[in-house]
Amino acid sequence: MWLAIASAVLLGIYDIVKKDAAVANAVPVVLWLSSLVGAALWLTVFAMQWLIPDRMSESVLHVPRLSGIDHVRLAAKSLLVGCSWTASLYALKHLPLSIASPIRSTSPVISIICAIAFLQERPSPLQCLGMAIVAIAFWFFSIVGRTEGIHFRRNRWVGWMIMATVLGALSSIYDKILLQSMGYSVATVQSMFTLYMVPVMTPLALHWWWRRRSNQSETPFRNRLSIWWISPLLLAADWVYFTALANPEAMVSVVSTLRRCSVIVVLALGAKRLGEVNLKRKTACVFGLLSGVVLVLLG
Repeated sequence: MWLAIASAVLLGIYDIVKKDAAVANAVPVVLWLSSLVGAALWLTVFAMQWLIPDRMSESVLHVPRLSGIDHVRLAAKSLLVGCSWTASLYALKHLPLSIASPIRSTSPVISIICAIAFLQERPSPLQCLGMAIVAIAFWFFSIVGRTEGIHFRRNRWVGWMIMATVLGALSSIYDKILLQSMGYSVATVQSMFTLYMVPVMTPLALHWWWRRRSNQSETPFRNRLSIWWISPLLLAADWVYFTALANPEAMVSVVSTLRRCSVIVVLALGAKRLGEVNLKRKTACVFGLLSGVVLVLLG
């Protein structure tokens, strides 16, 4: 559980950095560059595996040879996450971080439903109560959002964030299948997923370049330091998350719930820095969220 909490802290910092990178910027290029950074980090590991195979064979970073079907399975995760990332970053560009992040954090509710329906998970009654409180706290965020003119039923970018959330929840279920049912190592899932993100993101970046070339109204690209930190932070958060999920006793419903409490970090560190409003009301919702997390841990 503590691994999931560590992942939540890293994910919260990642959300803040991602918001800074996306504001008034070309989202396709931001996604593509961050994918290149992640791929470069893993290619460095592969180079070490080739240069010093004896040492790397015993390392947690070791990636074994994969068959064609293995590559297809792992590329499918990249495609799923790529769609989620794209929808999420476009929504994050237009929504306040203190609204977008809580919406994104509702993915555990969908993960719980899927895990119970397809993976036969059975959280304890106390954990169910805790996750229900978490879901209610997120719902109150939607009420606070109306005071900022963001109506969840009519706002286009809220719809995009909900779509990203659903895809993210499905990705969490697929993570458990890859790590537990199919037995892939953490390094295998993360490295292949990271490398395949480059071809997944490239068509969107090329589309932006083509439209920008013929239509100057397209949002220009602005290089920022935050862009180059997106992948390292996500890789660290995902490594801890995958390690937690690889435990045969870990339930994706519980791990995903704790991971998405990254919203606490977002409100504590990022929202005030970005000049966002209604932080007292949002903080009250976070206290509800924390009480649910405590019940999950006690369960």
